[in-house]
Amino acid sequence: MTIRESLEQQEDLILCDQATFSRRTRGRPRPEPACDIRPAFQHDRDRVLHCKAFRRLKHKTQVFLAPAGDHYRTRLTHTLEVSQIGRTLARALRLNESLVEAIALAHDLGHTPFGHAGETVLARLRPGGFHHSLQSLRVVDFLEKAGQGLNLTHEVRDGILQHTKGKGDLLLAAAPLEAQVVRISDAVAYLTADADDAVRAGVLTPEDIPEAVRRTLGETHGMRIDTMVRDVVRHTLERGLEAVVMGPEVHEATMGLREFLYERVYDNPAVHGDFVKATKILEELYDYFLRRPDWFLDNLAQPIPGAEIEDLATDFIAGMTDRYALALYENLFMPQPWKVF
Repeated sequence: MTIRESLEQQEDLILCDQATFSRRTRGRPRPEPACDIRPAFQHDRDRVLHCKAFRRLKHKTQVFLAPAGDHYRTRLTHTLEVSQIGRTLARALRLNESLVEAIALAHDLGHTPFGHAGETVLARLRPGGFHHSLQSLRVVDFLEKAGQGLNLTHEVRDGILQHTKGKGDLLLAAAPLEAQVVRISDAVAYLTADADDAVRAGVLTPEDIPEAVRRTLGETHGMRIDTMVRDVVRHTLERGLEAVVMGPEVHEATMGLREFLYERVYDNPAVHGDFVKATKILEELYDYFLRRPDWFLDNLAQPIPGAEIEDLATDFIAGMTDRYALALYENLFMPQPWKVF
């Protein structure tokens, strides 16, 4: 018996009946021999963790563009917080922790530079639109490993697609339970962290957060996470793991916190002033790539057979970090000082 097979047997003893078992995976887009040490979803987790797109998340905006302080979240720290919350929920509910972790680590790989401002720009410019969850799947399927992709399992790929919410509900009963865990963990992570960062930035004071939200969820960042996680565990178990859910009171407070953050933070002109400039940067880079396709294909683009130039430009821009986008824009459009030796 291999180590992988032994670990799969342990899943049979530990996980609940509604969990997704590694040995029952629907497989990968391209069949490959199973690892003799790692079950399929653990193998996927490792592939995501070591890929280039994951490393670039450390220099992508979460909410505040290029903050001067050391303690503001980036897209990478957000991803790690989603993973930690998701693993806590998965273990408490006896779901597949490795599957949750793999989905959580991969869920934002397709995010643009400059946060959702970048996504808005590409959605407007690219024929057919743009959405970061679809781009995340494109990253793991086609863009990583010089066009080979990571060849992740179907369960992880489906979870990547199902994590996103926008302004929709936090809950998604139709997906496998592990995907539901990531979806709700994403909301818990960004809502609590964004409120914390907004207070740190002076955009909010702790007392600005609605009293009803503070009364139900707690006064601090840590208390709010704890309240939400405990509530999800309790109500999900009470419903016999039919779906990953919050109770009515905590769900209402969580939605109230989100509505408040949209009004006071996400749509706040003071927060998004620099994103107007970021929009111009991405618009001009996209236009430059399309007007000079030969230069772009020779110098920057990652070739993908059959892909249109608009797709390649979108792939390249979506993959950029904030600082790379700024540096490339400066190099292409700003006059450079004459060097005298």
